[in-house]
Amino acid sequence: MGNHSLWFIDLGWKGEKEVDHPYLTKEHDIFRSSLRKFLQKEAYPHYEQWESDRGIPRSFWQKLGEQGFLCPDIDVEYGGSGADWGFSVIINEELERVGSGLIGIGLHNDIVVPYINEYGTDEQKQRWLPSCATGETITAIAMTEPGAGSDLAAIKTTARSEGEHYILDGQKTFITNGIQCDLVIVACKTDIDASPPHKGISLLAVETDTVGFSRGRKLEKVGLHCQDTAELFFQECKVPKSNLIGEEGKGFQYLMKKLQQERLVVAIAAQTSCERMFSLTLDYIKGREAFGKRISQFQHIQFKMAEMATEIQMGRAFLDGLISEHIQGRDIVTKVSMAKYKLTETSRKVAGECMQLHGGYGYMEEYEIARRYRDVPVASIYAGTNEIMKLIIAKNLGL
Repeated sequence: MGNHSLWFIDLGWKGEKEVDHPYLTKEHDIFRSSLRKFLQKEAYPHYEQWESDRGIPRSFWQKLGEQGFLCPDIDVEYGGSGADWGFSVIINEELERVGSGLIGIGLHNDIVVPYINEYGTDEQKQRWLPSCATGETITAIAMTEPGAGSDLAAIKTTARSEGEHYILDGQKTFITNGIQCDLVIVACKTDIDASPPHKGISLLAVETDTVGFSRGRKLEKVGLHCQDTAELFFQECKVPKSNLIGEEGKGFQYLMKKLQQERLVVAIAAQTSCERMFSLTLDYIKGREAFGKRISQFQHIQFKMAEMATEIQMGRAFLDGLISEHIQGRDIVTKVSMAKYKLTETSRKVAGECMQLHGGYGYMEEYEIARRYRDVPVASIYAGTNEIMKLIIAKNLGL
């Protein structure tokens, strides 16, 4: 197995041995190289325009699909490559290197589509997965409501049975890909009297041309400007019962199982963002002069960089181990909660330190660190707040 760490390469630490990602092989390296070439042509030159436009064009999704960069782990018969999850890790890392606003693609690949892939019927897979892999169908998942975020059991959206349909009523908010999505997996209550309440939750796949579905406003966010986030409304929305994902009443159970991968995707993005911000700052301090010498020669700045480098490298080691365990199918909920909490907190800290080390230029929009500073904080909120992560850790410690 060759050396696969981009971390030391990006930092230019001559003499250091690159670190093996234990889950990657030569085939993964070839795939990463191909993806990077694609992004150099199709993403990097356009990203600032996408930020300004407040959206990513559908044509980019379709180009990703044409090259096999969407949903690589779904079976060949449904339009995927049947690849191991190491390829998905590479896609998430390389998209994050372009910019955090591409997180909606990772959500499509590794958070929404897996619900259909694992719990869907063969008919549902045949109907939806091929177009998910080509980028013709963009997906979203609708859990959060104006009055229910981390407490999923408290959702108010209902789906009552009426013949061969469910009649869906409710409102969702903060929905990633909400403006462009064609298919939404909606967490709803099919049994409002269930005890405990979470046993009444089911998952419905709603096609966005369904009568009774509507989109609210595109939400203006502090960061992630090119990633579309929206409110969604369901008013007497008539959804065929054949769109039920898995079994009725098991939605909460499915959500809990899949949140491990969702939080791991967030941790991967946070770690990659840290590595990118550090690399940008290292280049900057080596070129910037003050009081007659490069600011990288000041001991205070050297100590700051040494501290960040240590935290980032320790984060990478922990994350790589978790990814290996996840690929092996192990239950690592506690450690993933630790990684999501710690790595997103580290990214916020690194963003602040790196902006400070850029001085006044760090506050200028033309410098990438300013965008990174805006984009980083929300990762400690979505996919379950870091406070929820600590509660999970504490519970699993037996407290």
